[in-house]
Amino acid sequence: MSKKDAAMETPETPVKDVPNWHAMTKAEVFAELKVPENHRRVGLTNEEAAARFEEFGPNRLSGKKAKTLLEKIWEQVANVLVGILLFVAIISLIRVFTANAVTNGIQVGIILGVIIINTTIGIVQEGSAQKAAEALSAMLSSDAVVVRGGKETKIPADEIVPGDIVCLSLGDRVPADLRMIEVSQLAAAEAALTGESVPIDKTVEPIESDEPKSVPLGDRHNMCFSATLVSQGSGVGVIVTTGDNTEIGTINQLVNKVEDKKTAVLEQIDNVSKWLAFFIVITAIVTFLVSFFTTDEDDRDWLESLSVALVCAVAMIPEGLEAIVTVTYAWAVSNMARQNAIIRALPAVETLGSVTVICSDKTGTLTKNEMSLVAFVTSNARYKVDTDSKERTNKNFTRDDTYMAERADHTKMMKSRDVMKSGPGASRHDRVGKPKNPNDFQYTMRGSFIDENLASKHDKDADEGKKAPAEKEIDNFPVPSGESPDLSFFRQGLAGGVLCSKCTLGKDGGREGEIGNPTELSILRASYLAGIDVNDMKDSAPIISEVPFSSEYKFMATVHEFREENDGVSKSDKYVIHVKGAPDRMIPMCDKQFKAGSLNETEPIDRDYWMEQIAILSSHGLRCLALLRGEIEKANVKENENFGPEFVQDKGQWLTMVGVCAIMDPPRPECVDAVSEATGAGVRVAMITGDHKDTALAIGLMLGLVDEAHSSAITGPELDAMGDEEIKSAVQKYNVFARASPQNKIRIVKALQSQGEVCGMTGDGVNDAPALKAADMGVAMGKEGTDVAREAAKMILADDNFATIIVAVREGRVVWDNLRKVLLVNTPINNAQGMSVLFGLICGMEHTPLTAIQVLYCNLICAVTLGFVTAVEPAEDGIMDIPPRRVGKRLIGRFLFLRIALGTVTLVACTVGATFWAQYLYQDGRAELSKEYEDDVLPLMRSQASNTLTFGACAVTMSARFSYNSAFGMRSFYGNRFAWYSLAIVTVLQVAITYIPGLNDVIFDMGAMKGEQWGIVALFTFVVFVVMEIEKGIRRLLLERGSDVGDSEYGFFDSETQPNQDISLPKGASHLKLSSLKD
Repeated sequence: MSKKDAAMETPETPVKDVPNWHAMTKAEVFAELKVPENHRRVGLTNEEAAARFEEFGPNRLSGKKAKTLLEKIWEQVANVLVGILLFVAIISLIRVFTANAVTNGIQVGIILGVIIINTTIGIVQEGSAQKAAEALSAMLSSDAVVVRGGKETKIPADEIVPGDIVCLSLGDRVPADLRMIEVSQLAAAEAALTGESVPIDKTVEPIESDEPKSVPLGDRHNMCFSATLVSQGSGVGVIVTTGDNTEIGTINQLVNKVEDKKTAVLEQIDNVSKWLAFFIVITAIVTFLVSFFTTDEDDRDWLESLSVALVCAVAMIPEGLEAIVTVTYAWAVSNMARQNAIIRALPAVETLGSVTVICSDKTGTLTKNEMSLVAFVTSNARYKVDTDSKERTNKNFTRDDTYMAERADHTKMMKSRDVMKSGPGASRHDRVGKPKNPNDFQYTMRGSFIDENLASKHDKDADEGKKAPAEKEIDNFPVPSGESPDLSFFRQGLAGGVLCSKCTLGKDGGREGEIGNPTELSILRASYLAGIDVNDMKDSAPIISEVPFSSEYKFMATVHEFREENDGVSKSDKYVIHVKGAPDRMIPMCDKQFKAGSLNETEPIDRDYWMEQIAILSSHGLRCLALLRGEIEKANVKENENFGPEFVQDKGQWLTMVGVCAIMDPPRPECVDAVSEATGAGVRVAMITGDHKDTALAIGLMLGLVDEAHSSAITGPELDAMGDEEIKSAVQKYNVFARASPQNKIRIVKALQSQGEVCGMTGDGVNDAPALKAADMGVAMGKEGTDVAREAAKMILADDNFATIIVAVREGRVVWDNLRKVLLVNTPINNAQGMSVLFGLICGMEHTPLTAIQVLYCNLICAVTLGFVTAVEPAEDGIMDIPPRRVGKRLIGRFLFLRIALGTVTLVACTVGATFWAQYLYQDGRAELSKEYEDDVLPLMRSQASNTLTFGACAVTMSARFSYNSAFGMRSFYGNRFAWYSLAIVTVLQVAITYIPGLNDVIFDMGAMKGEQWGIVALFTFVVFVVMEIEKGIRRLLLERGSDVGDSEYGFFDSETQPNQDISLPKGASHLKLSSLKD
């Protein structure tokens, strides 16, 4: 099917199944691609390549159509409140030519300015999925070496096509998905795609499996995937898919198809705006009718009455609400940035406060992304390694015979060989298939084939239904439990790991400047931190000859001169041979073991013991490397000679076992505490990884993710075999998900959301990007993370520390609380402005107590200054001791609604009452005053209304800072310095618009207030403050009696919305069915 045909495919057109390339032989692959048997040598001709290019299109990722600027602007202005503001602006514009030109002109300018500012803020906040797609495209190779017409040639990577023969070498970025047909020590770093901690060794044999499609990407060891990096060796492969049909193309499609989710606050603000719009329209209509019909019939002017109604409408529209919501977000974002949590889209910070489940990637997120030696096992003891220590001391190794001394529960009844086959250190061939010939020799080039005769005593007892043998009697040589041997013990014991290696350790034992395989580097790093001078050790005993490591025979051997400090003795006629490799391969070649790991004494090897130790360590997800020694006459070795594997294999049982190194990517120490704190806050943590089940389960146990309720782990292939309802059940049963593909991750997230969970997802790899987009809150890593993950996420952890998420969760809860406080301040102010106009007219005023300019000013100034006070209020005590708020909870619950109503009524009553008081003083009261101020009564009344309302709003603000605690007392004077800054700013501005000539009378239509009027303002400000505090006192009393006064339970104003139950993947994005994508 051509690229063009695929784009026009209708929903009913079946999606073509992609062949299981990894399960096919070389001949079958060539046949499927329609190329000849000698294709490796000749490649495609230029004509064939051009035809295929026409059919399949360029090797690049398609992007999502970006919104135009006009589309973005329309999204911001297409709502009722903006429509009302525009209508008011049009009427004001008409009145510029029929009434006061200056006042109405300023009014038009303010309204349009508000709309422009809010629209700009909305556009700036908007995230972009296009950036994630661009980051994916940036990962693709820029060129490729292909065979065309029998010659190797380098061409732009976007010109390669399925069927091209590609040559790979060290450092190359793989240009497309390849089926390997030749490899030479080839390994590829695929952590960003598959979650594998170490490079994947590549082979060419087909993978046998009953369910080929269910084989995880990390186990498709005969495939190389687009955008991954060649970390070792070289190879030749044939391109099977390009562009959007590659695995990274799968992720690109998922990223583009996943829709951005609107945060709860934005949805709530939309709901509040709709109800406000309805209320505003009703109030404006009533105001128009009152104004029109209470005017003498001869003086009735519909335009004037409409203008009065629109003053009421403008008063009640929360022009400053969006600005102060943005300020609330921005303040929280600033706080979080100081603590290494960077928010990419402002509204996303609120979502963190409502998260109920955090789904975290393992590698680099919960773990260090640094392979580390965690244990060293000798014939009589095990030494635990402190992987968090940065000090160079032998105390980093402590004898602890209880450390991982028993098998993991799920493997206790398994045979040792089965445990090893399923563990992370086994060949991938063992895990997903089986050798084609079961009679092959155990060191076959096909991969690890564990000797069936190598059964431990545990196996025999398990077969016979007996108990495992009793533990060996513990001896205290060389040191008792809890102590550390001297440096010479580890120098000699770990010499094989240091000398039998060509890796270069990083600066100060860290990762900066390190070169080599992460597993080997872990032994060098542990040796360095134990106090061993690794470089001096290598220089004093350089490699004379070697057997290079190969994934085919799973070991490496090097020949060295004897050195007493390394070998305990010095022999002039012999060389020492250090061998390092897979323990199951090495044990059959051993006849002895060093007693207690000391080179001073040997004893016959206890195969049962070693097999059981390997099984125990493997059951906990540890990779095992055996360190062994041998001797050889100097005459039998030539300097700088490279031997084949037979150099080691063909000598029978001749090696001596030193010990076994247990290696893993350990958890970050701070993550253990972070998981515990999250659990205490009612937030569940789940781990989703591409790594092996045993490894994932072991990490989960260390982190505290595995408990009675979530006691096991489940794999991606097991999820693939489940129906939707089974997956929905599984996501609640398990906290550990292993061997997960990108599709598994996104379905897990959607399944959790279908169960009403608010889902956070952390990750650092390309394979995490789709789930990061689909989650309610996507969190990417800043240091080790990929650009793709960062662009798909809403938050980035600058320190790659999972513990930082808990800080962000706390800040998210503060945001929700503060937004409720903002609404408690802003909504009564807006309502009181409009309702004061209406009730002033109803109560008999001839003119409105507030002008349109006054209410616009009050909206913006009070909302921004006073709203800012509550927007930046610090967290109240106990905020992390309560569970996350329920899905569907509204910002304005029943109690907050009552508080807003009380604040509105109180402000309206005080404002209207103060205005009538001023009217009484200067018009209806004492004759001498009334005559003196006859021409200034209306401006004085409006000054009284404006200042009473504004300072009453200050009283509401100071009370609203504390949800339950009384604002009477010293707590009001500390904790939030901006409260007093804001009060000072409001006071100065009110005095300015009240007394500055021209500003007060021309623009605001106000008069210079008299002394007694400020007394009225002070009295009603105190009344408002006391009323709001009395309400809090009543709520505290109800809280003590067990009532829900915090709107935590569902109420009349809440909607128990049913989550979306569809957890299916976007069309065309099902795993490995992407040769044609449906639109």
